[in-house]
Amino acid sequence: MAWGPGILSFVVAFVAARLLVGPFAGFALDQPNERSLHERPVPRTGGLAVLAGIASAVVLLKGAYWLPLALALVLAALSLVDDLRDMPTPVRLIAHLTAAAVLVGSALWPAHPLEVVLLVLGITWITNLYNFMDGSDGLAGGMTVIGFGTYALAAYLAGDATLAALCVAIAAAAAAFLGHNFPPARIFLGDVGSIPLGFLAAGLGLLGWRNGLWPLWFPLLVFGPFIGDATLTLVRRLARRERVWQAHRDHYYQRVVRMGFGHRGTAVVGYLVMAACAAVALFGRTEPPIIQILAFLAAAAGLGVIAAWVDLRWSRFDKAA
Repeated sequence: MAWGPGILSFVVAFVAARLLVGPFAGFALDQPNERSLHERPVPRTGGLAVLAGIASAVVLLKGAYWLPLALALVLAALSLVDDLRDMPTPVRLIAHLTAAAVLVGSALWPAHPLEVVLLVLGITWITNLYNFMDGSDGLAGGMTVIGFGTYALAAYLAGDATLAALCVAIAAAAAAFLGHNFPPARIFLGDVGSIPLGFLAAGLGLLGWRNGLWPLWFPLLVFGPFIGDATLTLVRRLARRERVWQAHRDHYYQRVVRMGFGHRGTAVVGYLVMAACAAVALFGRTEPPIIQILAFLAAAAGLGVIAAWVDLRWSRFDKAA
């Protein structure tokens, strides 16, 4: 069941991506600025190809998991408007919170109000941080392949073939996009791709937990490099009283690119780190609670060491510059 949707999703997304870098390449260009890591205009419509692939595969899944997919498509439509016309930040945030609240309410109601609030905020944060992390060629696309591929394997091992097939379809669509986004990128995801993918990463992670497929910490560790980078960067900017809603180049992956690793080297390092987190998550998900805690803490400590190394090297690089 998993391979049919995956193959269809890949083919549709690949064809759509070819069209978006060919005849429709002038639609919604991302113009470089002082905060960008790219130096020439690049289409930011790759998310349309990914969504086309996922949508085609959903037909084979017979309506399963329709709510998170429908909400993701609504967010994609709003994000496309944002890509074209720069929607106000409060409007975007309200839309993300509303989609998260609908999903949490439908999945867990009745539930403790505090639990609902925390989960809604968590889904909203992951939805946005996916967008924050889509700033280097190949990074978000590759991590989508790894992240949803890990979800697919975990769901399959837990006996949910339908969720496994859906996650394979998402990973396959991202792989087709990655063929056009790996450095040097010919197309970017754009908000139309990063926002719905972030929502699905959080939303399907939540549903997998609700259905008993994995513990709640599992999706947090699978996407740990994304979550850790974006969260630490936000905390650091808040401490400096900066305007956190404005574009910047302070993420750890952006610093790694600027320190000489380049887009290609940064993408490869990111893939290795995320693959390691995914392996630990897969290992720990069915272990006794104490092993799960130790596995999660060990992986988090590893990410902390990497962040500290980047901070140290960046301070030396910044002084030398």
